[in-house]
Amino acid sequence: MRFPLRLGTRGSPLALTQARMVLAALRAAHGWAEDAIEIVTVKTSGDRIQDRALAEVGGKALWTKELDRALVDGDIDFAVHSMKDVETIRPPEITIAAMLPRADVRDRLIGADSLAELPEKAVVGTSSPRRAAQVRRERPDATITLFRGNVATRLGKLAAGDADATLLAAAGLERLDQPDIGAPIPLDEMLPAPAQGAVGIETLTDNAELRAALAPVDHAPTSACVRVERAFLLALHADCRSPVAALALVEGDGLWLRAEILNEDGSECVAGETMVSGDQGAAALAYDLLARASPALRSLFGA
Repeated sequence: MRFPLRLGTRGSPLALTQARMVLAALRAAHGWAEDAIEIVTVKTSGDRIQDRALAEVGGKALWTKELDRALVDGDIDFAVHSMKDVETIRPPEITIAAMLPRADVRDRLIGADSLAELPEKAVVGTSSPRRAAQVRRERPDATITLFRGNVATRLGKLAAGDADATLLAAAGLERLDQPDIGAPIPLDEMLPAPAQGAVGIETLTDNAELRAALAPVDHAPTSACVRVERAFLLALHADCRSPVAALALVEGDGLWLRAEILNEDGSECVAGETMVSGDQGAAALAYDLLARASPALRSLFGA
């Protein structure tokens, strides 16, 4: 293996923090020197385009395509991603080789202590169809306004009065040493996005040596849960327009999967939960939710 290894990442503060987490985990696992890994920042379309929703400009691929290209072109050896930003169908030449231990999966509400305590007709800033639908389910009087950008940008928009409140992933805030910002929203009130809180590492499928080097930092429970959540998404034919939430937790020898699909305004929500042992169980839950949904809701999921 040729050193230094080149680790590709987006250039946001959170992405760089996650890259340093990967670097530290690999150095601890292998006893590598400080200069064994070089962090290479890659500017993605998602970083450049901040004024439109993802669905309007290419979906989740905006976060991955430039890093994918850098991998295939040999400009980097592996890449780090927030797993909730990674498309469910990946190029066959690229493999999700490892995931770090998952952090807090919850969302945090900034601007009020709870959704119930938002002011009447509150304006809530988010770019997530899931969060928008879940907020509207709890607070039909709320108005959603588009908030995109990194954590500092969104908090700046909130401070400038562009909205009464916003929502951010607890995991990202913790990784940025801001764990006390906002109030955590209970999972029973707001189930997270599939793969929220998980950091994944990708490399070329045929790079067996690097895949073997990444294996020791893979956290098996996180990988198992996230892969089931992604299988659920795949069975739904969900995309970045689809309001969907899912969370798998290790329970005994299996995984307990909870999930829900919603329409855009949160007025319809179909939920379910089941024990699963792999992709087939996750797909079965997806098909069950779709079967119980209205035609209008099913249309949001390619069904």
